[in-house]
Amino acid sequence: MVSVSSLTISDSAPDEAPPPVSAKPVRKSAPAHHAGHRDRLRQRAKAGGFVALPDYELLELYLFRTYPRGDVKPLAKALLARFGSFGGVLGATIEELATVPGVGETAAMDLKLLHEACLRAGRDKIVKRPVISSWSALLGYVRVALANESREQFRVLFLDKKNQLIADEVMNRGTVDHAPVYPREVMRRALELSSSNIIIVHNHPTRDFSVTRTPIQPR
Repeated sequence: MVSVSSLTISDSAPDEAPPPVSAKPVRKSAPAHHAGHRDRLRQRAKAGGFVALPDYELLELYLFRTYPRGDVKPLAKALLARFGSFGGVLGATIEELATVPGVGETAAMDLKLLHEACLRAGRDKIVKRPVISSWSALLGYVRVALANESREQFRVLFLDKKNQLIADEVMNRGTVDHAPVYPREVMRRALELSSSNIIIVHNHPTRDFSVTRTPIQPR
């Protein structure tokens, strides 16, 4: 078998190499807008105090602990937009918090931890003190506990004979406009705790949270 290959000879000059392309200077990417933001926010809080910070920045500072990296300002603003206020964010349930994009179980648990800490701090002001003579402290505690509840709640404060707080318990939760009350259960619990007096607290979910002092007349 004979294999024949052909070769074409050209009189033209060989192709010239393409001229070298000058390298363009590499631009350094601009630093992210949140670069150094955490340190600056911490310094502002340290210098001017937390009271000087708006709600979204205060929430940011707290979220730094949940999210060690990244920009959490959009998340803080999204939470406030969804629930209306700082207290509304803390008062939301874990399930409600999880509806905000970017909020996972850990973040929701951390926010509820802060809410519980606020409740206990308020409770400390009235535990083992005469509640009737500490009405302002009682109202402050009730506001923290109920102001941002999305459903009606029937709550009972059980007192001893000196009007000192024995226990604060939620006896029932209802809907947005209804909460059933079972007097038998309230009295049974009062007897179990050896309570001499009770204060009944009931909320109506609304943006305008005010407290009225209305004694219940026996019938």
